[in-house]
Amino acid sequence: MHPWLLLALALPSLAALDKTHGVSPSLVSKYSPSTKGSHQTWTCLDGSKEIAWSAVNDDYCDCQDGSDEPGTSACPNNKFYCRNEGHIGAIIQSSRVNDGLCEQDCCDGSDEPSGVCPNTCQEVGAEHRKKTEAERKLRKTGSKIRSSYIAYAHKEKKRLEALVADLVKEIETREKEVERLRDIAERAESLSAAELERKKQSPLYQSLLVHHTALKSLQKEHKKHLEREKALGDILTSLRTGYNPNYQDMAVLEAVRGWEALAGLPHINDVRKGDDGEADTTAEKPKTEDDVEDEGLWNAAKIEKELDQLLKTDHVTLLLEHDQLVGPASAQSLLLDISAYLPDVLLPSYHSFRDSVLSALSVFGIGRGGATDTSAESNRARVALSDAEHSLKLTQDEQRSANEDLSDIFDPDGFGPEGEWKKLDGLCLSKDTGEYTYEVCLFDEARQIPNSGGSGFSLGKFSSWNKAARAGELDYYTRQHYTQGAKCWNGPHRSVELVLTCGTENTLLTVAELEKCEYQITGTTPTLCRPLEDEHTKDEL
Repeated sequence: MHPWLLLALALPSLAALDKTHGVSPSLVSKYSPSTKGSHQTWTCLDGSKEIAWSAVNDDYCDCQDGSDEPGTSACPNNKFYCRNEGHIGAIIQSSRVNDGLCEQDCCDGSDEPSGVCPNTCQEVGAEHRKKTEAERKLRKTGSKIRSSYIAYAHKEKKRLEALVADLVKEIETREKEVERLRDIAERAESLSAAELERKKQSPLYQSLLVHHTALKSLQKEHKKHLEREKALGDILTSLRTGYNPNYQDMAVLEAVRGWEALAGLPHINDVRKGDDGEADTTAEKPKTEDDVEDEGLWNAAKIEKELDQLLKTDHVTLLLEHDQLVGPASAQSLLLDISAYLPDVLLPSYHSFRDSVLSALSVFGIGRGGATDTSAESNRARVALSDAEHSLKLTQDEQRSANEDLSDIFDPDGFGPEGEWKKLDGLCLSKDTGEYTYEVCLFDEARQIPNSGGSGFSLGKFSSWNKAARAGELDYYTRQHYTQGAKCWNGPHRSVELVLTCGTENTLLTVAELEKCEYQITGTTPTLCRPLEDEHTKDEL
Protein backbone atom coordinates (compact mmCIF):
# COMPACT_ATOMS: atom_id res chain seq x y z
CA MET A 1 0.00 0.00 0.00
CA HIS A 2 1.35 3.44 -0.87
CA PRO A 3 2.32 5.78 1.99
CA TRP A 4 0.19 8.60 0.60
CA LEU A 5 -2.81 6.30 0.67
CA LEU A 6 -2.16 5.44 4.33
CA LEU A 7 -1.91 9.14 5.12
CA ALA A 8 -5.16 9.81 3.29
CA LEU A 9 -6.86 7.10 5.32
CA ALA A 10 -5.30 8.30 8.57
CA LEU A 11 -6.33 11.97 8.35
CA PRO A 12 -10.10 11.49 8.68
CA SER A 13 -9.49 8.83 11.32
CA LEU A 14 -7.36 11.18 13.42
CA ALA A 15 -9.93 13.91 13.15
CA ALA A 16 -12.56 11.68 14.71
CA LEU A 17 -10.13 9.83 17.08
CA ASP A 18 -11.57 9.02 20.49
CA LYS A 19 -9.83 10.99 23.25
CA THR A 20 -9.32 7.79 25.25
CA HIS A 21 -7.96 5.87 22.28
CA GLY A 22 -4.76 4.10 23.40
CA VAL A 23 -5.40 4.84 27.10
CA SER A 24 -5.04 1.95 29.55
CA PRO A 25 -8.14 1.17 31.65
CA SER A 26 -6.40 2.36 34.82
CA LEU A 27 -6.02 5.89 33.36
CA VAL A 28 -9.34 6.28 31.47
CA SER A 29 -10.92 8.20 34.36
CA LYS A 30 -8.24 10.88 34.08
CA TYR A 31 -9.11 11.67 30.48
CA SER A 32 -12.11 13.94 31.02
CA PRO A 33 -12.22 17.69 30.21
CA SER A 34 -12.63 20.64 32.51
CA THR A 35 -15.07 23.39 31.47
CA LYS A 36 -14.07 27.05 31.66
CA GLY A 37 -16.80 29.17 30.25
CA SER A 38 -17.45 27.95 26.76
CA HIS A 39 -14.09 26.21 26.49
CA GLN A 40 -13.11 22.69 27.50
CA THR A 41 -9.57 22.16 28.78
CA TRP A 42 -7.44 19.24 29.99
CA THR A 43 -4.36 19.16 32.23
CA CYS A 44 -1.33 17.02 31.38
CA LEU A 45 -1.00 14.07 33.71
CA ASP A 46 2.24 15.44 35.13
CA GLY A 47 0.42 18.71 35.90
CA SER A 48 2.92 20.73 33.90
CA LYS A 49 0.48 22.27 31.41
CA GLU A 50 -3.19 22.89 30.66
CA ILE A 51 -4.26 22.50 27.03
CA ALA A 52 -7.46 22.57 25.03
CA TRP A 53 -9.46 19.35 25.20
CA SER A 54 -9.43 19.28 21.41
CA ALA A 55 -5.60 19.01 21.48
CA VAL A 56 -5.77 15.51 23.02
CA ASN A 57 -4.96 12.83 20.42
CA ASP A 58 -4.57 15.43 17.68
CA ASP A 59 -1.24 13.95 16.55
CA TYR A 60 0.74 16.84 18.01
CA CYS A 61 2.75 16.53 21.23
CA ASP A 62 1.82 19.31 23.66
CA CYS A 63 2.64 17.78 27.09
CA GLN A 64 6.19 17.10 28.22
CA ASP A 65 5.18 13.65 29.49
CA GLY A 66 3.39 12.85 26.20
CA SER A 67 0.15 12.12 28.02
CA ASP A 68 -1.90 14.21 25.53
CA GLU A 69 -1.16 11.72 22.71
CA PRO A 70 -1.98 8.22 24.07
CA GLY A 71 -3.40 7.09 20.72
CA THR A 72 -0.82 8.48 18.26
CA SER A 73 2.92 8.33 17.67
CA ALA A 74 3.39 12.09 18.03
CA CYS A 75 5.17 11.92 21.40
CA PRO A 76 8.41 9.88 21.69
CA ASN A 77 8.82 7.06 24.26
CA ASN A 78 5.06 6.94 24.84
CA LYS A 79 2.92 3.85 25.43
CA PHE A 80 -0.14 2.71 23.46
CA TYR A 81 -2.79 0.41 24.92
CA CYS A 82 -4.51 -2.12 22.68
CA ARG A 83 -7.88 -3.11 24.16
CA ASN A 84 -8.05 -6.40 22.24
CA GLU A 85 -11.66 -7.13 23.14
CA GLY A 86 -12.17 -10.90 23.15
CA HIS A 87 -8.55 -11.45 24.17
CA ILE A 88 -6.09 -9.79 26.56
CA GLY A 89 -5.14 -6.13 26.43
CA ALA A 90 -1.56 -5.26 25.56
CA ILE A 91 0.80 -2.27 25.69
CA ILE A 92 3.19 -1.40 22.84
CA GLN A 93 5.56 1.45 22.11
CA SER A 94 3.76 4.48 20.57
CA SER A 95 6.38 4.55 17.80
CA ARG A 96 4.73 1.40 16.43
CA VAL A 97 1.35 3.19 16.07
CA ASN A 98 0.29 4.16 12.56
CA ASP A 99 3.49 2.71 11.05
CA GLY A 100 1.62 0.62 8.49
CA LEU A 101 2.49 -2.66 10.22
CA CYS A 102 -0.06 -4.83 11.98
CA GLU A 103 1.29 -5.59 15.42
CA GLN A 104 0.75 -9.12 16.70
CA ASP A 105 0.21 -7.79 20.21
CA CYS A 106 -2.69 -5.66 18.95
CA CYS A 107 -4.94 -8.34 17.53
CA ASP A 108 -7.81 -5.80 17.25
CA GLY A 109 -5.80 -3.66 14.76
CA SER A 110 -6.30 -0.55 16.88
CA ASP A 111 -2.65 0.49 16.41
CA GLU A 112 -3.42 1.34 12.77
CA PRO A 113 -6.22 3.31 11.10
CA SER A 114 -9.55 1.54 10.82
CA GLY A 115 -9.64 -1.01 8.03
CA VAL A 116 -5.89 -1.45 7.74
CA CYS A 117 -5.47 -4.43 10.10
CA PRO A 118 -8.09 -7.15 10.62
CA ASN A 119 -9.49 -7.83 14.10
CA THR A 120 -8.45 -11.38 14.97
CA CYS A 121 -8.99 -11.17 18.73
CA GLN A 122 -11.83 -13.68 18.80
CA GLU A 123 -9.73 -16.38 17.16
CA VAL A 124 -6.55 -15.48 19.06
CA GLY A 125 -8.49 -15.22 22.32
CA ALA A 126 -10.13 -18.60 21.83
CA GLU A 127 -6.76 -20.24 21.13
CA HIS A 128 -5.18 -18.50 24.09
CA ARG A 129 -7.99 -19.56 26.42
CA LYS A 130 -7.68 -23.13 25.19
CA LYS A 131 -3.95 -23.10 25.83
CA THR A 132 -4.38 -21.37 29.18
CA GLU A 133 -6.99 -23.88 30.26
CA ALA A 134 -4.70 -26.77 29.33
CA GLU A 135 -1.86 -25.17 31.32
CA ARG A 136 -4.23 -24.58 34.20
CA LYS A 137 -5.28 -28.22 34.25
CA LEU A 138 -1.64 -29.31 34.01
CA ARG A 139 -0.68 -27.01 36.82
CA LYS A 140 -3.64 -28.08 38.93
CA THR A 141 -2.80 -31.76 38.51
CA GLY A 142 0.89 -31.12 39.08
CA SER A 143 0.20 -29.06 42.20
CA LYS A 144 -1.75 -31.97 43.69
CA ILE A 145 1.27 -34.21 43.16
CA ARG A 146 3.45 -31.46 44.60
CA SER A 147 1.20 -31.36 47.66
CA SER A 148 1.83 -35.08 48.17
CA TYR A 149 5.57 -34.33 48.04
CA ILE A 150 5.12 -31.69 50.72
CA ALA A 151 3.11 -34.13 52.83
CA TYR A 152 5.96 -36.62 52.46
CA ALA A 153 8.41 -33.99 53.66
CA HIS A 154 6.36 -33.38 56.80
CA LYS A 155 6.15 -37.12 57.47
CA GLU A 156 9.87 -37.41 56.91
CA LYS A 157 10.42 -34.53 59.33
CA LYS A 158 8.38 -36.29 62.01
CA ARG A 159 10.19 -39.56 61.33
CA LEU A 160 13.60 -37.91 61.62
CA GLU A 161 12.59 -36.06 64.77
CA ALA A 162 11.46 -39.34 66.34
CA LEU A 163 14.65 -41.02 65.13
CA VAL A 164 16.84 -38.27 66.61
CA ALA A 165 14.97 -38.51 69.92
CA ASP A 166 15.46 -42.30 69.99
CA LEU A 167 19.12 -41.92 69.06
CA VAL A 168 19.67 -39.42 71.88
CA LYS A 169 18.33 -41.97 74.35
CA GLU A 170 20.34 -44.76 72.74
CA ILE A 171 23.50 -42.66 72.89
CA GLU A 172 22.93 -42.00 76.60
CA THR A 173 22.53 -45.73 77.19
CA ARG A 174 25.59 -46.60 75.12
CA GLU A 175 27.69 -43.93 76.84
CA LYS A 176 26.82 -45.45 80.20
CA GLU A 177 27.66 -48.90 78.85
CA VAL A 178 31.00 -47.64 77.55
CA GLU A 179 31.84 -46.14 80.94
CA ARG A 180 30.84 -49.37 82.67
CA LEU A 181 32.98 -51.49 80.33
CA ARG A 182 35.88 -49.04 80.58
CA ASP A 183 35.79 -49.40 84.37
CA ILE A 184 35.74 -53.20 84.01
CA ALA A 185 38.62 -53.11 81.52
CA GLU A 186 40.71 -50.83 83.74
CA ARG A 187 40.11 -53.05 86.77
CA ALA A 188 40.87 -56.16 84.73
CA GLU A 189 44.09 -54.61 83.46
CA SER A 190 44.99 -53.62 87.00
CA LEU A 191 44.38 -57.18 88.19
CA SER A 192 46.28 -58.54 85.23
CA ALA A 193 49.23 -56.25 85.95
CA ALA A 194 49.20 -57.24 89.62
CA GLU A 195 49.06 -60.92 88.73
CA LEU A 196 51.92 -60.48 86.30
CA GLU A 197 54.02 -58.79 88.96
CA ARG A 198 53.30 -61.69 91.28
CA LYS A 199 54.41 -64.21 88.66
CA LYS A 200 57.58 -62.24 88.04
CA GLN A 201 58.61 -63.08 91.58
CA SER A 202 58.80 -66.78 90.70
CA PRO A 203 62.28 -68.43 90.91
CA LEU A 204 62.02 -69.39 87.24
CA TYR A 205 61.60 -65.80 86.07
CA GLN A 206 64.31 -64.51 88.39
CA SER A 207 66.65 -67.23 87.12
CA LEU A 208 65.86 -66.22 83.54
CA LEU A 209 66.80 -62.64 84.34
CA VAL A 210 70.10 -63.75 85.92
CA HIS A 211 70.93 -65.96 82.94
CA HIS A 212 70.08 -63.11 80.61
CA THR A 213 72.41 -60.77 82.48
CA ALA A 214 75.14 -63.41 82.51
CA LEU A 215 74.82 -64.01 78.78
CA LYS A 216 74.94 -60.32 78.06
CA SER A 217 78.06 -59.95 80.22
CA LEU A 218 79.74 -62.93 78.56
CA GLN A 219 78.93 -61.52 75.15
CA LYS A 220 80.53 -58.25 76.12
CA GLU A 221 83.68 -59.98 77.43
CA HIS A 222 83.76 -62.27 74.39
CA LYS A 223 83.84 -59.29 72.06
CA LYS A 224 86.66 -57.74 74.10
CA HIS A 225 88.73 -60.94 73.82
CA LEU A 226 88.13 -61.14 70.09
CA GLU A 227 89.37 -57.60 69.69
CA ARG A 228 92.48 -58.31 71.80
CA GLU A 229 93.19 -61.55 69.94
CA LYS A 230 93.04 -59.74 66.65
CA ALA A 231 95.39 -57.03 67.86
CA LEU A 232 97.90 -59.59 69.21
CA GLY A 233 97.64 -61.60 66.02
CA ASP A 234 98.51 -58.54 63.97
CA ILE A 235 101.55 -57.89 66.18
CA LEU A 236 102.83 -61.47 65.99
CA THR A 237 102.25 -61.68 62.24
CA SER A 238 104.31 -58.55 61.81
CA LEU A 239 107.04 -60.05 64.08
CA ARG A 240 107.00 -63.37 62.21
CA THR A 241 107.48 -61.82 58.81
CA GLY A 242 110.03 -59.22 59.88
CA TYR A 243 112.41 -60.89 62.40
CA ASN A 244 116.02 -62.02 61.43
CA PRO A 245 116.68 -65.65 62.43
CA ASN A 246 120.46 -65.10 62.18
CA TYR A 247 120.40 -63.18 65.42
CA GLN A 248 119.45 -66.35 67.24
CA ASP A 249 117.07 -64.48 69.58
CA MET A 250 115.47 -67.52 71.22
CA ALA A 251 112.69 -65.49 72.85
CA VAL A 252 111.60 -64.09 69.53
CA LEU A 253 112.00 -67.49 67.85
CA GLU A 254 109.84 -69.18 70.48
CA ALA A 255 107.19 -66.47 70.14
CA VAL A 256 107.10 -66.85 66.37
CA ARG A 257 106.93 -70.67 66.54
CA GLY A 258 104.22 -70.50 69.17
CA TRP A 259 102.13 -68.14 67.04
CA GLU A 260 102.64 -70.36 63.97
CA ALA A 261 101.46 -73.37 65.91
CA LEU A 262 98.43 -71.54 67.33
CA ALA A 263 97.45 -70.01 64.00
CA GLY A 264 98.25 -73.16 61.97
CA LEU A 265 100.91 -71.43 59.89
CA PRO A 266 104.10 -73.05 58.42
CA HIS A 267 107.43 -71.99 59.83
CA ILE A 268 108.59 -68.79 58.19
CA ASN A 269 112.04 -70.30 57.31
CA ASP A 270 110.29 -73.09 55.35
CA VAL A 271 108.29 -70.50 53.49
CA ARG A 272 111.42 -68.60 52.54
CA LYS A 273 113.17 -71.79 51.31
CA GLY A 274 110.29 -72.93 49.11
CA ASP A 275 110.72 -73.01 45.34
CA ASP A 276 107.69 -70.87 44.73
CA GLY A 277 108.46 -68.68 47.64
CA GLU A 278 105.35 -69.88 49.49
CA ALA A 279 104.78 -73.02 51.46
CA ASP A 280 101.62 -75.08 51.26
CA THR A 281 99.30 -73.50 53.76
CA THR A 282 96.38 -75.74 52.90
CA ALA A 283 97.57 -78.60 54.98
CA GLU A 284 94.93 -79.60 57.47
CA LYS A 285 95.64 -78.40 60.95
CA PRO A 286 95.51 -81.26 63.41
CA LYS A 287 92.54 -80.93 65.70
CA THR A 288 93.20 -80.44 69.34
CA GLU A 289 90.99 -81.58 72.14
CA ASP A 290 89.53 -78.07 72.43
CA ASP A 291 88.58 -78.07 68.74
CA VAL A 292 86.20 -81.01 69.16
CA GLU A 293 82.76 -79.53 69.87
CA ASP A 294 80.66 -80.99 72.61
CA GLU A 295 77.20 -81.88 71.43
CA GLY A 296 74.83 -78.88 71.71
CA LEU A 297 77.56 -76.32 72.35
CA TRP A 298 77.66 -73.24 70.12
CA ASN A 299 80.68 -72.49 68.01
CA ALA A 300 81.98 -68.98 67.42
CA ALA A 301 79.98 -68.51 64.24
CA LYS A 302 76.71 -69.45 65.93
CA ILE A 303 77.49 -67.23 68.90
CA GLU A 304 78.14 -64.32 66.56
CA LYS A 305 74.93 -64.96 64.60
CA GLU A 306 72.31 -65.99 67.15
CA LEU A 307 73.34 -64.67 70.54
CA ASP A 308 71.91 -61.20 69.88
CA GLN A 309 68.53 -62.67 68.93
CA LEU A 310 68.53 -64.81 72.05
CA LEU A 311 69.16 -61.77 74.22
CA LYS A 312 66.10 -60.04 72.69
CA THR A 313 63.72 -62.72 73.96
CA ASP A 314 60.65 -61.37 75.79
CA HIS A 315 60.81 -63.12 79.13
CA VAL A 316 57.36 -61.94 80.18
CA THR A 317 55.83 -63.74 77.20
CA LEU A 318 57.85 -66.85 78.04
CA LEU A 319 56.61 -66.64 81.59
CA LEU A 320 52.96 -66.47 80.53
CA GLU A 321 53.38 -69.27 78.01
CA HIS A 322 55.10 -71.39 80.63
CA ASP A 323 52.27 -70.68 83.06
CA GLN A 324 49.72 -71.85 80.50
CA LEU A 325 51.77 -74.96 79.72
CA VAL A 326 52.36 -76.19 83.23
CA GLY A 327 49.09 -74.93 84.75
CA PRO A 328 46.66 -77.49 86.08
CA ALA A 329 44.44 -78.98 83.40
CA SER A 330 40.91 -77.84 83.96
CA ALA A 331 38.31 -80.50 84.11
CA GLN A 332 36.09 -80.29 81.07
CA SER A 333 32.58 -79.29 82.04
CA LEU A 334 29.48 -81.29 81.26
CA LEU A 335 28.41 -78.51 78.93
CA LEU A 336 31.34 -79.42 76.66
CA ASP A 337 30.90 -83.19 77.01
CA ILE A 338 27.19 -83.40 76.36
CA SER A 339 27.74 -83.61 72.58
CA ALA A 340 28.81 -87.19 73.04
CA TYR A 341 25.25 -88.04 74.07
CA LEU A 342 23.39 -86.19 71.32
CA PRO A 343 22.34 -87.62 67.95
CA ASP A 344 24.25 -86.29 64.95
CA VAL A 345 21.22 -84.42 63.60
CA LEU A 346 21.13 -82.17 66.70
CA LEU A 347 24.88 -81.44 66.89
CA PRO A 348 24.91 -78.31 64.65
CA SER A 349 22.16 -76.64 66.69
CA TYR A 350 23.83 -77.64 69.94
CA HIS A 351 27.26 -76.35 68.90
CA SER A 352 25.75 -72.99 67.89
CA PHE A 353 23.92 -72.70 71.22
CA ARG A 354 27.01 -73.80 73.17
CA ASP A 355 29.27 -71.27 71.48
CA SER A 356 26.86 -68.39 72.08
CA VAL A 357 26.52 -69.31 75.78
CA LEU A 358 30.27 -69.68 76.26
CA SER A 359 30.86 -66.37 74.48
CA ALA A 360 28.47 -64.62 76.85
CA LEU A 361 29.97 -66.29 79.91
CA SER A 362 33.52 -65.59 78.82
CA VAL A 363 33.00 -61.86 79.36
CA PHE A 364 32.75 -62.59 83.07
CA GLY A 365 35.53 -65.16 83.08
CA ILE A 366 33.09 -68.09 83.33
CA GLY A 367 33.25 -71.20 81.23
CA ARG A 368 35.85 -73.69 80.04
CA GLY A 369 35.93 -75.35 83.42
CA GLY A 370 36.00 -72.09 85.40
CA ALA A 371 39.64 -71.26 84.60
CA THR A 372 40.47 -67.67 85.42
CA ASP A 373 43.29 -66.25 83.37
CA THR A 374 43.63 -62.60 84.33
CA SER A 375 45.41 -61.76 81.08
CA ALA A 376 42.63 -63.35 79.04
CA GLU A 377 40.02 -61.57 81.15
CA SER A 378 41.76 -58.27 80.52
CA ASN A 379 41.79 -58.92 76.78
CA ARG A 380 38.13 -59.87 76.75
CA ALA A 381 37.23 -56.75 78.70
CA ARG A 382 39.25 -54.58 76.33
CA VAL A 383 37.57 -56.18 73.29
CA ALA A 384 34.12 -55.64 74.83
CA LEU A 385 35.01 -51.99 75.49
CA SER A 386 36.26 -51.53 71.94
CA ASP A 387 33.05 -53.02 70.52
CA ALA A 388 30.92 -50.77 72.73
CA GLU A 389 32.90 -47.67 71.69
CA HIS A 390 32.49 -48.63 68.03
CA SER A 391 28.73 -49.05 68.46
CA LEU A 392 28.56 -45.68 70.23
CA LYS A 393 30.40 -43.99 67.36
CA LEU A 394 28.08 -45.55 64.79
CA THR A 395 25.06 -44.32 66.73
CA GLN A 396 26.53 -40.82 67.04
CA ASP A 397 27.25 -40.77 63.29
CA GLU A 398 23.66 -41.83 62.61
CA GLN A 399 22.38 -39.04 64.86
CA ARG A 400 24.59 -36.47 63.12
CA SER A 401 23.37 -37.62 59.70
CA ALA A 402 19.73 -37.51 60.84
CA ASN A 403 20.17 -33.96 62.17
CA GLU A 404 21.70 -32.86 58.86
CA ASP A 405 18.83 -34.41 56.91
CA LEU A 406 16.36 -32.75 59.26
CA SER A 407 17.89 -29.32 58.75
CA ASP A 408 17.93 -29.75 54.94
CA ILE A 409 14.27 -30.69 54.51
CA PHE A 410 12.83 -27.17 54.75
CA ASP A 411 15.99 -25.28 53.88
CA PRO A 412 15.33 -22.94 50.87
CA ASP A 413 18.87 -23.67 49.70
CA GLY A 414 18.28 -27.41 50.04
CA PHE A 415 14.95 -29.12 49.42
CA GLY A 416 12.88 -25.93 49.24
CA PRO A 417 10.99 -23.85 51.83
CA GLU A 418 8.15 -26.39 51.87
CA GLY A 419 10.38 -29.47 51.57
CA GLU A 420 8.83 -30.22 48.18
CA TRP A 421 12.08 -31.57 46.70
CA LYS A 422 12.87 -34.06 49.50
CA LYS A 423 10.73 -36.74 47.83
CA LEU A 424 12.97 -36.57 44.73
CA ASP A 425 16.27 -36.89 46.57
CA GLY A 426 18.25 -39.58 44.72
CA LEU A 427 15.54 -40.16 42.06
CA CYS A 428 17.26 -41.18 38.80
CA LEU A 429 15.85 -39.97 35.47
CA SER A 430 17.18 -41.10 32.08
CA LYS A 431 16.91 -40.14 28.41
CA ASP A 432 17.96 -42.42 25.53
CA THR A 433 19.33 -40.38 22.62
CA GLY A 434 20.32 -43.34 20.47
CA GLU A 435 24.09 -43.34 20.88
CA TYR A 436 24.02 -42.55 24.59
CA THR A 437 21.69 -42.74 27.55
CA TYR A 438 21.90 -39.71 29.82
CA GLU A 439 21.05 -40.30 33.47
CA VAL A 440 20.52 -37.67 36.15
CA CYS A 441 20.15 -38.80 39.75
CA LEU A 442 18.71 -35.69 41.39
CA PHE A 443 20.91 -34.11 44.05
CA ASP A 444 23.57 -36.72 43.31
CA GLU A 445 25.26 -37.27 39.93
CA ALA A 446 24.69 -37.02 36.18
CA ARG A 447 26.17 -39.67 33.85
CA GLN A 448 26.59 -40.39 30.14
CA ILE A 449 26.32 -44.12 29.36
CA PRO A 450 27.19 -45.54 25.89
CA ASN A 451 24.39 -47.75 24.53
CA SER A 452 26.98 -49.88 22.70
CA GLY A 453 28.50 -50.98 26.00
CA GLY A 454 31.54 -49.90 27.94
CA SER A 455 32.03 -47.65 30.89
CA GLY A 456 30.20 -44.35 31.09
CA PHE A 457 31.37 -40.89 32.07
CA SER A 458 30.47 -38.75 35.02
CA LEU A 459 28.93 -35.46 33.87
CA GLY A 460 29.26 -33.95 37.32
CA LYS A 461 27.81 -33.99 40.80
CA PHE A 462 25.06 -31.70 42.05
CA SER A 463 26.58 -28.39 43.10
CA SER A 464 23.89 -25.70 43.16
CA TRP A 465 20.49 -24.40 42.13
CA ASN A 466 19.99 -21.47 39.75
CA LYS A 467 22.55 -18.86 40.80
CA ALA A 468 20.74 -16.12 38.85
CA ALA A 469 17.78 -16.20 41.29
CA ARG A 470 17.34 -16.05 45.04
CA ALA A 471 16.49 -19.02 47.22
CA GLY A 472 12.74 -19.32 47.73
CA GLU A 473 11.84 -17.82 44.34
CA LEU A 474 10.30 -20.11 41.72
CA ASP A 475 13.07 -19.44 39.20
CA TYR A 476 15.67 -20.55 41.76
CA TYR A 477 14.42 -24.15 41.46
CA THR A 478 14.09 -24.24 37.66
CA ARG A 479 17.78 -25.03 37.14
CA GLN A 480 20.20 -27.48 38.73
CA HIS A 481 23.93 -27.46 38.08
CA TYR A 482 26.05 -30.61 38.05
CA THR A 483 29.78 -29.85 37.85
CA GLN A 484 33.28 -31.35 38.03
CA GLY A 485 32.52 -34.39 35.91
CA ALA A 486 35.12 -36.44 34.04
CA LYS A 487 37.60 -34.27 32.16
CA CYS A 488 37.24 -34.05 28.38
CA TRP A 489 40.16 -34.70 26.09
CA ASN A 490 41.79 -31.28 25.65
CA GLY A 491 38.71 -29.72 27.17
CA PRO A 492 37.02 -28.77 30.43
CA HIS A 493 35.47 -31.01 33.05
CA ARG A 494 32.06 -32.23 31.92
CA SER A 495 29.07 -30.41 33.38
CA VAL A 496 25.26 -30.35 33.10
CA GLU A 497 22.64 -27.65 33.45
CA LEU A 498 19.29 -29.30 34.17
CA VAL A 499 16.40 -27.00 33.14
CA LEU A 500 13.05 -27.99 34.65
CA THR A 501 9.47 -26.83 34.13
CA CYS A 502 6.07 -27.72 35.56
CA GLY A 503 4.76 -31.10 34.44
CA THR A 504 2.77 -34.03 35.78
CA GLU A 505 5.74 -36.41 35.51
CA ASN A 506 9.36 -36.43 36.57
CA THR A 507 11.03 -36.98 33.22
CA LEU A 508 13.82 -35.80 30.94
CA LEU A 509 12.82 -34.35 27.55
CA THR A 510 15.88 -33.20 25.58
CA VAL A 511 19.68 -33.33 25.70
CA ALA A 512 21.92 -30.81 23.95
CA GLU A 513 25.66 -30.17 24.04
CA LEU A 514 25.76 -26.37 23.95
CA GLU A 515 29.54 -26.16 24.24
CA LYS A 516 32.24 -28.80 24.28
CA CYS A 517 31.40 -31.18 27.16
CA GLU A 518 28.85 -28.68 28.54
CA TYR A 519 25.38 -30.18 28.37
CA GLN A 520 21.89 -28.80 28.82
CA ILE A 521 19.15 -31.27 29.72
CA THR A 522 15.49 -30.24 29.91
CA GLY A 523 12.76 -31.97 31.85
CA THR A 524 9.54 -31.62 33.79
CA THR A 525 8.54 -32.20 37.40
CA PRO A 526 5.37 -31.67 39.45
CA THR A 527 7.53 -29.99 42.07
CA LEU A 528 7.50 -26.78 40.02
CA CYS A 529 3.69 -26.73 39.70
CA ARG A 530 2.84 -24.06 42.25
CA PRO A 531 -0.83 -23.93 43.39
CA LEU A 532 -3.19 -21.63 41.46
CA GLU A 533 -3.48 -18.42 43.45
CA ASP A 534 -7.16 -17.89 42.62
CA GLU A 535 -9.29 -20.46 40.82
CA HIS A 536 -11.98 -17.84 40.14
CA THR A 537 -9.70 -15.26 38.50
CA LYS A 538 -10.74 -14.73 34.90
CA ASP A 539 -8.65 -13.35 32.12
CA GLU A 540 -9.52 -9.82 31.06
CA LEU A 541 -11.79 -9.94 28.04
